[in-house]
Amino acid sequence: MIINNKKTGYRFLVALAVIISLLITGFNSGAYAKETDSANAQTRTIRILGTSDLHGKFFPWDYALNSESTSGSMTQLASAVAEYRNENTLLFDAGDTIQDNVAELFFTNDLVHPMVQALNALNYDVCVTGNHEFNYGMDITKKYVNDLKAKVLVGNVYDEDGKPLADGYTILNKNGIRVAVIGMVTPNITHWDALNLAKCSVTDPLEETRKILEKIKGQYDLLVGVFHMGIDSEYDLKNSGVADILNACPEFDVMISAHTHTKIESMMINDVLVVQNLNQAQTMSVIDVTLEKNGNGWKVSDRTAKSVMISDYSPDPDMTELLKEYDEMARVDAEKFIGKLKMGALAPESEIADIPTAKIEDTALIDFINEVQMYYSGATVSAASLFVNDANLYPGKIKKCDVAHIYKYTNTLYKVHMNGRQLKMYMEWSAKYYNRYEPGDLTISFDPNVRGYCYDMFSGVNYEINLSKPVGERIENLTWPDGTPVKDDDEFDVAVNNYRVSTHLLSPGEIYEEDDLPKLLEIDIRGDIGGVRELLRDYIINVKGGVLRPECDHNWKITGNDWNQDQHDLAVKLIAEGKISVPRSDDGRDANAKAVTVDDVLLCLKNQILYVKTLLYYKGLIAA
Repeated sequence: MIINNKKTGYRFLVALAVIISLLITGFNSGAYAKETDSANAQTRTIRILGTSDLHGKFFPWDYALNSESTSGSMTQLASAVAEYRNENTLLFDAGDTIQDNVAELFFTNDLVHPMVQALNALNYDVCVTGNHEFNYGMDITKKYVNDLKAKVLVGNVYDEDGKPLADGYTILNKNGIRVAVIGMVTPNITHWDALNLAKCSVTDPLEETRKILEKIKGQYDLLVGVFHMGIDSEYDLKNSGVADILNACPEFDVMISAHTHTKIESMMINDVLVVQNLNQAQTMSVIDVTLEKNGNGWKVSDRTAKSVMISDYSPDPDMTELLKEYDEMARVDAEKFIGKLKMGALAPESEIADIPTAKIEDTALIDFINEVQMYYSGATVSAASLFVNDANLYPGKIKKCDVAHIYKYTNTLYKVHMNGRQLKMYMEWSAKYYNRYEPGDLTISFDPNVRGYCYDMFSGVNYEINLSKPVGERIENLTWPDGTPVKDDDEFDVAVNNYRVSTHLLSPGEIYEEDDLPKLLEIDIRGDIGGVRELLRDYIINVKGGVLRPECDHNWKITGNDWNQDQHDLAVKLIAEGKISVPRSDDGRDANAKAVTVDDVLLCLKNQILYVKTLLYYKGLIAA
């Protein structure tokens, strides 16, 4: 072939050079599924997609709220898996799959749970049981294990016959790479589900891991742990956190941790790459492990990991169709009536719309939440927040989804042990939510730098919040219900949600120093029922017999706001008429960021008088 055009000839030569280069080096079908040969050295990259703590989120819908929730779901996860999966990909899950989000609705012998349907459709390679897989009895646990197509691993649980619930390890061959996977569950399942596990044996995961490592020595190129355990041990039980395991077993290359719902994109513990995911399919870990040819085997040369946000993905149409019937069942269930509320709403109407009464005085709403938390935890004191300013339940029938109107989030219930001094420190931290009362203020206002969900109200003790005092000096007259003062060295248990415990109470520097932290006693209390929302429902049905009444003990109040009541009432009237606005924060995000003052009222009245004078002047009724 003769090429006369110089430009065409140049392009042809460039294209020919590219083709020859590809033929020499070999065509790489994907950056994460590569095999190269340079000076007789080969490298391959194995990709691991890791999930955990999916907690029943099969559809982008929150059935407790009965509203859309696209923060994560199996339908969206399917789209993310499709994007990141290649020929060298393995898909692992670290447990807590079938509990939460009306999961109990699907526990029937003739039904495969929607979460299991989703895992099977995505062709998971390995699944490990979480602690919540044991909440509903061993029959449900075994059905879950048997319904899964994936290889199920749980190396430290033996059934009533002394047989392993599942294997402790498996060795997978992925494109010539031998990948050994070891799976364990936290041994603290005996703490939460003692009755369900009464005839079973739960062993030390470190001991079981060492046995497996000895058995499979020389049989793998890449060693991965999939452990339903957090980083640190719980309840002072050694080897119930992956840090203990990895410090004793440096043979691991990768560890997929779980259980504590913490986003860990990439962490190194004893030279082992560790990842962890948020709950309810909010994230997926993408781990790439590069191995180099090493004689007759392969040696890990590099490891990287990242977290993918599942909210960025649209639902996969095929997965949506597969799970559609379960979604329809769950939505019908959300509309079921669970009881009645009699004798009034749980919270009174707010005097000023932007200043919710339930945040400035004790109400039956918060007392109900705290009552439920103390009932199921057995704690002496309880703390709860008003997550939404207009949260309330009104007289009439209560639907299952209505409970979310007073408890928006999927928090679980924890129990911590503290003393009187620590409780007061916690209460002072909470009370910083209020701005300090200044002479001339006619309303109570909130510090815009403190989020509303960080303000807790307490039951089980009596107290006053003196807003004329600075932050840290506001809690006064702190007593037990019988009037006895709460002493610094009094010791007791406090019921509080998981977010408050993990983010504030047990986070050094937030409220306490590291050597002064309260002691965590129990997590996910009554996980067989669910989180706090589910406990509220269960309490209405099974404790209150379906009849709820507003009951308030008025155990706390605000003091120090020594305004003139007539002036306050006038301010309320002018605000209701739209003549005075409740100040917002500078960025416009938060209402009630500053108090309405006497000066605001006087300015309003002055403007009104000026307006009337101007009107009368233009009508010729008065002189200028």
